[in-house]
Amino acid sequence: MKTRSHKKNIGIVSLGCAKNLVDSEQLMRQLEGDDIHIHFDPSGISHFDIVIINTCGFIGDAKEESIDTILQFAEARKTGKIGKLLVMGCLSQRYRQELATDIPEVDGFFGVDEMSEVVKAAEGTFRKELLGERHLTTPGHFAYLKIAEGCDRKCSFCAIPGIRGAHTSRTEEEIVREAELLASKGVKELLLISQDITYYGLDLYGKRRIAHLVKKLTQVKGIEWIRLHYAYPRGFPLDLLEVMRTEEKVCKYIDIPLQHINDRILRSMKRGLTGEKTRHLVDLIRERVPGVAIRTTFIVGYPGETEAEFEELKEFIRTSRFERVGVFTYSAEEGTSAFRLKDDLDQSVKEHRAEVLMQLQEEISLEKNRHLIGQQINILVDRKEGDHFTGRTEFDSPEVDNEVIIQPSGNKITPGRFYKATITGATAYDLFAE
Repeated sequence: MKTRSHKKNIGIVSLGCAKNLVDSEQLMRQLEGDDIHIHFDPSGISHFDIVIINTCGFIGDAKEESIDTILQFAEARKTGKIGKLLVMGCLSQRYRQELATDIPEVDGFFGVDEMSEVVKAAEGTFRKELLGERHLTTPGHFAYLKIAEGCDRKCSFCAIPGIRGAHTSRTEEEIVREAELLASKGVKELLLISQDITYYGLDLYGKRRIAHLVKKLTQVKGIEWIRLHYAYPRGFPLDLLEVMRTEEKVCKYIDIPLQHINDRILRSMKRGLTGEKTRHLVDLIRERVPGVAIRTTFIVGYPGETEAEFEELKEFIRTSRFERVGVFTYSAEEGTSAFRLKDDLDQSVKEHRAEVLMQLQEEISLEKNRHLIGQQINILVDRKEGDHFTGRTEFDSPEVDNEVIIQPSGNKITPGRFYKATITGATAYDLFAE
C-alpha cells in the first residue's frame, strides 16, 4: 500500500529592512512549487522540518537581533524541535566562517546571492522561471518593489557595499513587468526601494533614469500610489521633483537620509556634499514639490562629534521642520573606513543625543499633525483593529510613519481601499479621523 508523503513544514524568519523582506518573499515563492507548507515569521518555537533565517548585518543592534534569533532557533535544533536550520542574508555574508565555528547547530550559512543554494538546502527545486515572482507577506494592497541591488557610494560608516556589492540596476522592462504582476494581484501602492534609488540607471543607461522609471510605473493599471524610499542627496536628479509634482500617482513623499549637517562630519562620512548644499537641496525639494513630506535619518555620536557639532544638527532639525525623522546612534562596523577612527563617545552619550533629537522631532510632528485637524484627506485603509480601522495618508509609509485611526460613521469600510476622511484629532505620531 502506498503511503502518503509527509508535507514539509518550513518556517521563514525575515529580519532587517524591506530589501531583505523582498528576498524572503522571493524565497517563499520558490519553495511554494514543492510539497512544502510555509510559515512566515513563526511566533515561538514549534516543530519544523526546516527553519530559514534571513539575517541583517547592517549595524550593531541589527546584528545582535540576528544572532539572538539564530541562537534561539539553534537551541530548538538541539532539542529536536527543528530538523534543519539554515541561515542566509547579510550577517552570514559578512561573518560566515565565524558563525559556522560559533554556532555548529546551523546546517548551512548562505550569502546574499545564493538563493538557489538555499532552495536546494531546503530540499526544494530552484526554478529560473519564477525569478522576480514573490509570495507577498505585506497586506495585499501594498508591496515593496526593489529596483536595484548594491551600492557604489563610499560612505565611511556603511558596510552595505561590502555586503551587497556594486550598484546593479534592474532593467526598466523587468521592473515594469513585476509592477504589472503585483497590480494584477491587487496591489495598489508600490514602495520603490534600493540602497540608493537616485543612482538608478547609471550602470545600465549611462545616466540617472529614476524619473523616467517612475513615470513609466504611473502607467501601470491598478497602481494608485508610488512611494520613493532611500534617495541619496548628492547628485539628486532634479527631474524627479517634476515627476513628483505633476504625477498624481506619485506620493508627495521622499525618504532621503541626510545623516548630518556639520561640514567636518559630512566630509569624514564621505557624503560628497556640504551642509550648505544639503540645506539648499531641502529648500529646493520643498519649493518644487509644494506640500511634500520629507522623511530623513541622522546619525549621532559619529567619531569625534563635539557638543557644538551636535547642537548644529539639532538646530538644523529645529529650523528644517522635517515631517518624519529617524535617529541612529553610530555603530563602528568592520570593513568601513570609519572603523579606523576612534569611537570616542560613550554609548550613553550617543543615546542621550538621539533622545534629545527625537523629543524635538516629537514636538514638530505634533504641531504639524494638529494643523491637519478639520481637513479632509485621502486615506488608504490598511487593517481593522477591534472597533476601528487603521490607515495612512500619502505622507506616511508603512511601519515607520504616522498612522490614521478611523472611526466608522455608518459607512462600510474595507481594508485595502481608499477613503476620504476628516481629521478630528492628533497626537505626535497618530491622526484620528472619521
